[in-house]
Order: sequence, then C-alpha cells, then structure tokens
Amino acid sequence: MRRSFAIPVLIALFSFGWGASSQAEVEQKDNLRVTFDADFAPHRLPRDRSAPVTVEIEGKIETIDGTHPPSLRWLEIDLHRSGRIFSAGLPTCSAPSLQSTSTRDAIERCGRSRIGGGSFSATVKLGKDIPTTGQIIAFNSRKGGRQSVLLHLFADAPVRFTLVVPLTIGHRQDGQFGTVLRAKIPRLGGDLGSITAIQLKIGRRYSYRGKRRSYASAACGAPDPLHGGPFPFARANLRFEEHPKIQMTLVRYCSVRRG
Repeated sequence: MRRSFAIPVLIALFSFGWGASSQAEVEQKDNLRVTFDADFAPHRLPRDRSAPVTVEIEGKIETIDGTHPPSLRWLEIDLHRSGRIFSAGLPTCSAPSLQSTSTRDAIERCGRSRIGGGSFSATVKLGKDIPTTGQIIAFNSRKGGRQSVLLHLFADAPVRFTLVVPLTIGHRQDGQFGTVLRAKIPRLGGDLGSITAIQLKIGRRYSYRGKRRSYASAACGAPDPLHGGPFPFARANLRFEEHPKIQMTLVRYCSVRRG
C-alpha cells in the first residue's frame, strides 16, 4: 500500500465509495460465469508497520445454462504488497502425508502446521451431475526450500474423495502486488469432477523466539494527511479447460489506526 498509494489514484478511487469497494467481482465469458471475492480483517491498521490480519477468499464457478462447468486448471492470486506472510517457526506439512486422508486424519497428521480452513462445493459426473460439499484445511508447507501452502479438500458424501492442492508463494519485485499464490489444480475424479465454489480463511497467531507472530499481516500505507482509502487488494488469474483466461481485480478499503 505504502509505495503505490498515489494520491491522484486515491482521490479517483474515493469516488466509488465504501459500498463499491466491498463487492465481489463477476466476470462472464460465453457460457462461463466466475465470481471472485476477497477481504481482510481488521480494516483499521497502522500506517508504518504491519499488524496481524486474517484473509478470506471466496469464489464461485457456474455456467449460464446450468450445464457441467469446465475444470479449473490454473489459479494465481496476487495480494497487495503492503501485506506479508511470515511462517518462520511454524511446523510444516508435506503433500504425501495428506494423500487419501479424511479431514480428521489430515488434522491428526499435520494439525500443528494448520493455518486456516473453509469449505468447498463440487460437481461430479456419474451418469448425471452429482453435487457434493466438503471441508478445506490449509497447512503451512515448503516446496523447494520456499514458503508454500497445502490445501486439503475432503468430501465424504454422496461422493468420497480427497484432493491435495499445493499453493506456491512467490513475490513480485515491481507493481502494486507483492505476494502471489499459484496452484496447478489436479484433475478431480479422473476429470469427471469440477470445483464449483470455495471459501477459505487464512490467519494464525503463534509464538516464535519469545515473540507473538502472525502468519498474515498488513499495514495501511495511506500518505499523510489522509487517514485511509481504497486500494487494489487482490487480483485473480484463472485458466479453465478449453476456455480463455479470466482476470479479476478487487478494490478494498483500509483506515489508519493510531498508536
């Protein structure tokens, strides 16, 4: 937020107001409709230092005519560079230890590395489209010596399956977005299934080297004399099977907290 909070852009964005900045983005291409929403809490943050936050991401995939939605193959989410992810001192979990496990088994094996969770919906083609829902657990991990996240998706009924999705964490050197989460989505049920909705909240407080830490933190870098304003919080890039790429950007609001 701090480096890219240009005053002319800030003034222009203020014209949209709080209501516009808190809405989900909807993108439609041909028969495909995608809804993307993301936010953080609290919205009141220090100007010049990071404070703990939780981040929530939601998405929905549907078709206009109600047919089986295409499979999501690639996901990339950029977060504003005012935010940061800190995982030093947190236990890690490996993808092989989560394969073919239920939610309970996954927590028993990797509960100490848990950083969040949520829910999802999916549609599986078994003669006809069968809707199913399940739980998501997010675990701290490392891949190639770098920070990463493992998403464990488990559904029990009417169709039982486990899906483990690694999210790599990267960093951009330039631009408004600093942290980027990338994932190649595994095929669900031999490509017979598609994820149709997801809700995920990430955030954890813990102790490391005698200090309280936060997995996710952020600052509100609005320049003086402004006490807050909107900013581009998250950008999503989605690629589907045999469909064009979809990009969506969300504007959110922060206010400066004194003290």
